[in-house]
Amino acid sequence: MDWRGLDPLEIALRSALIALLLMLAGLLAKGHPRHPAARMGALLALSVSAYVLQSSPGFAVPALWWHAPILALSAGGAVAFWLFARTLFDDDFEPGAWHALAWAAMALAPVVNCFVLLPQYHASARSLGRGIDVATSLFALLAIAQTLATWRGDLVERRRRLRIFIVGAGAVYAVTAAATRLLQGDGRLGGTSGLLDVGGLLVIVAVIAARILQATSGGIFATAVQPQPVIDAEAAEPPPEPMDPAEQRLVERLDQVMAVDRFHRQEDASIGALAGQLGVPEHRLRRLINQRLGHRNFNAFLNRYRLADAKAALRDPAKSELPVLTIAMDAGFQSLGPFNRAFKADTGLTPTEFRRQGGRPMPAETAMPLAEFEIGQ
Repeated sequence: MDWRGLDPLEIALRSALIALLLMLAGLLAKGHPRHPAARMGALLALSVSAYVLQSSPGFAVPALWWHAPILALSAGGAVAFWLFARTLFDDDFEPGAWHALAWAAMALAPVVNCFVLLPQYHASARSLGRGIDVATSLFALLAIAQTLATWRGDLVERRRRLRIFIVGAGAVYAVTAAATRLLQGDGRLGGTSGLLDVGGLLVIVAVIAARILQATSGGIFATAVQPQPVIDAEAAEPPPEPMDPAEQRLVERLDQVMAVDRFHRQEDASIGALAGQLGVPEHRLRRLINQRLGHRNFNAFLNRYRLADAKAALRDPAKSELPVLTIAMDAGFQSLGPFNRAFKADTGLTPTEFRRQGGRPMPAETAMPLAEFEIGQ
């Protein structure tokens, strides 16, 4: 690594950014070792630190053997960023083998380019370099899509605010930087564009690091748990006061709408529609379901009732010939795949196995009325 001749301000910014990223990676890995989003966040922090090194004009050319892991980590950061968004937004998402393969493919591409194609002046080297930049932008756009698709259903207010900043600012930065490198032609950012690049990245990482240092185990990296009829510090933000009469009445009305009116079966079963039916502000309903009833995600709250309906139908001898798909659709699920996954996670059985065994008794029925929830029960 040769930073001689670089602007001292750029050297200082890059050094500070690398130190901050390494500290953030260590905090995430040590503080939340079992949470997928924390693991992906640590990998992303390492990837960005590698990018800061790799994108510097002082990064030696031709490539040396020790550049390979830096290049791999830097390019793999695009996939790590997308997976970070997935794990941060979806409490049930677990990265699988094909996600690892996607990361490996992205990470190996620049290594092949620098150590195989470029030394041989192969014509495809330039195309592969541009392809890496395009793929980086695509993964950033996937992260944006994940943000927009799941933001409304997130019931943890602190996580909602932090996620928008992390994914929004990060995705805008990734798309802008990739587009700038494509326009530069040589794939590097130098001079004023290099200073703006590292300066903007330093601001984003500093804000994220500060927010994460303030987060508790019940915040953005809490582990999703089965909702309980008590306030669970791992599943919700701690309530400020015991439930007052107005909240208790709202819980009773919510139970009426869900258990009797079957709101969860409606096609437009969104939290906005439910708030409108109850005549309360959306933020108040979101806080109630999260802080009082222990749900981190609105879809998980709806599925609690949908699964109860499905289990009742599967237990019913009169519906023994009714197809599982029909039961799933009647309960409010939009397709069979999500129903099967949710059912297996809830009961440990597939719907067919559950029906064959006559319905395994559950320790606590999913359809337990909300009105029976009491603080401290």
